[in-house]
Amino acid sequence: MAEPYTTIDCDVLVVGAGGTGLRAAVAAAEAGCRVQVVSKSLLGKAHTVMAEGGIAAGLGNVDADDSWTVHFADTMRGGKMLNNWRMVEIYAKEVIDRVFELERWGGLFDRTEDGRIMQRAFGAHSHRRLCHVGDRTGLELIRTCQDKAVHTPGVEVSMEYTLTQLLGDGHHVTGAIGYDRNDGQFVVVRAKAVVLATGGWGRMYRTTSNSWEGTGDGAAMAYLAGAELLDMEFVQFHPTGMIWPPGARGILVTEAVRGEGGMLFNSEGQRFMLEYDPQKKDLSSRDVVARSIFKEVKAGRGTPHGGAYLDIRHRGAEYIKKKLPSMWEQFHSLASVDITREPMEVYPTIHYTMGGVRVDPESAATRVAALYAAGEVAGGLHGSNRLGGNSLGDILVFGKRAGEYAAEYAKTVGSAPVIADAQVAEAQSDALRFLAGDGDATGENPYLLHEALQDAMQDDAGIARDQQSLTRSLEAILELQERAKRMRVGGGRVLNPGWHSCMDVVNMLTVSEAIVRSALERKESRGSQWRLDYPDLSEEQGRVNYAVYRDGELMRIRAVPLEPIPVELSRHLEDG
Repeated sequence: MAEPYTTIDCDVLVVGAGGTGLRAAVAAAEAGCRVQVVSKSLLGKAHTVMAEGGIAAGLGNVDADDSWTVHFADTMRGGKMLNNWRMVEIYAKEVIDRVFELERWGGLFDRTEDGRIMQRAFGAHSHRRLCHVGDRTGLELIRTCQDKAVHTPGVEVSMEYTLTQLLGDGHHVTGAIGYDRNDGQFVVVRAKAVVLATGGWGRMYRTTSNSWEGTGDGAAMAYLAGAELLDMEFVQFHPTGMIWPPGARGILVTEAVRGEGGMLFNSEGQRFMLEYDPQKKDLSSRDVVARSIFKEVKAGRGTPHGGAYLDIRHRGAEYIKKKLPSMWEQFHSLASVDITREPMEVYPTIHYTMGGVRVDPESAATRVAALYAAGEVAGGLHGSNRLGGNSLGDILVFGKRAGEYAAEYAKTVGSAPVIADAQVAEAQSDALRFLAGDGDATGENPYLLHEALQDAMQDDAGIARDQQSLTRSLEAILELQERAKRMRVGGGRVLNPGWHSCMDVVNMLTVSEAIVRSALERKESRGSQWRLDYPDLSEEQGRVNYAVYRDGELMRIRAVPLEPIPVELSRHLEDG
């Protein structure tokens, strides 16, 4: 029998209150639905703020030759043609309207001299395309969406709640169960439709730009509920993260630094990107730049702290402080470095996940009825490598679509879903098993398991991989999954970070297994996947995505053939 819990009824449950979740909530509420947003953290406290450089959109304000068709071609090529072409087409067309919509909602952008939205250069984009607010674009986006959401009738927000499980029968979801992080009391949200907007999962790596929330909760819950995960092998190492001091390791150094003219050098003063990509140089795609820095360090040409130098000094102090105020402040405060006078030391950091829940490109629906996913938690748009600036646009385009289609579905459901008491009781038991209370807490320590997982992923499933390292990583993950069953923490449910960490570790282990199994299956180097034992592109594997699905207690992988690109869209690829 279930212990007492609070019940929340709504039409659409949105899990996550970052940019995607807020955009979805607004869309669903404007469609006439009662929307409940549940956030693991605080409203607006999300990885969205780390997307600092801008929103990629083919406005053509600075480069008149730009258009949605060129943006489409750049995105497909950046993903090495593994992208879902229909998602890319929708994105490239609709992101233009979403940028103007954000502006109407009060979003501020830097301006050209004649008053239009300013656009800057970014890696692997053919034109200056990123609409930006200095180097704080993600913050501006989420601030604007947050303001819009709290002033939209029908949107309610519950902050600092952890949802542990989607409820349903494996074919249809009826809501979710979780608990208030402050007092540990359970809550059940009954919903006619659910939108996952939980972001990514960088925390299983040792070096990451992700904050503590990025533990893959949404992907793990979707997988356990019967959804498929797609392209999980593709994890993006942003080429420039801080490397010094140790406490700042992994914090993002925005690509806007290179977009504004920053250049990469090794310890011998060589601008090495001239060798690795003579055409695009420092603005090559993120996978290429990250591997280049990795190779320079391995060759013994790294900086004193094991990275590369990123130098923007030639642009002048006034320009730097105007265009890159956050970066100036970040290095000044955290590393005692004045980037107007000294170069930055940088090294690749886990920043983004191209893979995610497999969704329909039009509606963001999963294969589980009533379940939708958008933003970083969803796969398909970016293929094997995301171009910078496409994440914030993804938030706006598919957040809106997910909210609209979830609302449309919810309206077809009559009464509130029925949730079995036995299912609630089982979910409560799963969450409470980690608590030893005042008794013996000598089981496995979640913090030590998390550290061991980070070692297995960073060292053996990182930038450079091969069969041996990936097999070693998988063996470590499977062993950690067994040990995780014995995790125990002392204390009760009130303000217990150890208990919260147990939930995080379980989710990260599920997602890590999906990443490594998919990486083993893809025997080629493509985009962010660099297999030392398969260094070339494979024509055969370039025709499939890999999907992860649950088969009882086992995780399985299947190949999903890519749909042919229509002739009218293929022409845009030939034009470039």
